[in-house]
Amino acid sequence: MNKKNNDEKKEWIRNVHLRIGQNVKRHRQEKGFSQVALAHELGHDSVGIVSTAEIGLNNKHFNIEHLTKIAGVLEIDICCLFEGVSDIYSRHRTLLSDL
Repeated sequence: MNKKNNDEKKEWIRNVHLRIGQNVKRHRQEKGFSQVALAHELGHDSVGIVSTAEIGLNNKHFNIEHLTKIAGVLEIDICCLFEGVSDIYSRHRTLLSDL
């Protein structure tokens, strides 16, 4: 894989993480949870895990264990946290095919 393709892949993955973070934030707010409350439900004393992953700060993101717990806490299907990811994937495939 050449450098340009590798950079495109990293950007695509970052965009996926950002979309998931946005989805977590939206569903968290819709359910009336603060970042602190959600962090506590995930077993963390600090809001850092939620706040940084929601905005992708320092390349922080939720892992599958976090997402499973978040879906349970918010009482939503885990698929809701992946809304819009297929659109990002489609755009990424189009970009790569144009290279």
